[in-house]
Amino acid sequence: MQIHHEELSDVTRYIDNKRHLTLEDHRATFEAYIRRIGQFKMVDRSTKLLEIGIGTGWFPIMCKAQGLSCKGLEISPQLVEYTRAFGRRYGIEPDVEVGNIETYDLGLAQYDIIIASSVFEHIENWKGAMRKSYAALKPGGVLFFESTNKFSFSSGEFDFPFYGWLPDRWRYRLRIARQGADIMNLGIDFHQFTYPLLRRVFRDLGFRQIVDRVSLANIDAMASSWKRLLIRGARQFSLLRQLVLLFVDCTTFVCVK
Repeated sequence: MQIHHEELSDVTRYIDNKRHLTLEDHRATFEAYIRRIGQFKMVDRSTKLLEIGIGTGWFPIMCKAQGLSCKGLEISPQLVEYTRAFGRRYGIEPDVEVGNIETYDLGLAQYDIIIASSVFEHIENWKGAMRKSYAALKPGGVLFFESTNKFSFSSGEFDFPFYGWLPDRWRYRLRIARQGADIMNLGIDFHQFTYPLLRRVFRDLGFRQIVDRVSLANIDAMASSWKRLLIRGARQFSLLRQLVLLFVDCTTFVCVK
């Protein structure tokens, strides 16, 4: 991976698809993140947060609006520029910086919380980036992680049946054919993850608590009775949990150092 200062088609498409969203449109997701993290660590004005891969920047913008300290690290200068303009619409100057997580020095024991949502699939050397993220957390710090799930029936990465099931080289060729060669500069999902793989990596890094999506689910907020029943069953029966996590739409973890 490297920083590309020229305009990239996939980044432009991404911005154009998100441009209509207001800060308020992201509030429910923001509150869901804070609620999940808050089960393991208090989030207040003294908390030091880092988001790796900011997208349109709504999370660091909303953090600053709430009086929280959140730095955003983003490899795309286009997205950093958009984030700053987005923040100015609300009178907010977010703390965001252009940087490649593969080479950027995060430091040691610097952050209470690291957010990595829909980003690690795009990091070529993702295990090295994960080691740096772990080292950058303070003892007792929390990683909130969301990414691809290989065997999901649909994918947020690309609208194609069983997209994640395809071998990497097939996915790359498909995306280049549909979206152009510069998708490989920024935008391609180099990786499709699974829960067992990620759980093993988190354990080997040294996280003392690793909590998956089934355990994190807010059953009371689920509108569907069959989903509530499914999650309750998955919490009780290991085989059902494995099946749910095999096919669910994304990998979600909260890990405590």
